[in-house]
Amino acid sequence: MYGSGYGEFIRLRDEFGNIWRGEAEKQSDDTIRYRFRDSNGRAISGISDSYGVILRDEKGNTWRGFVD
Repeated sequence: MYGSGYGEFIRLRDEFGNIWRGEAEKQSDDTIRYRFRDSNGRAISGISDSYGVILRDEKGNTWRGFVD
């Protein structure tokens, strides 16, 4: 997945061309929680810290990466 964001709102595109829109919310422990939905109502959520990002969908598929 790759994409861009403005403030807390983010838009991602996955390897199949699906667009995911969501938001990032900073937590008290300096991690960031992500929540995304696509046009079909599917959801992806995850968390990031200083080491990287992990996102998981409703079927258990996982994406690992980084924020640049």
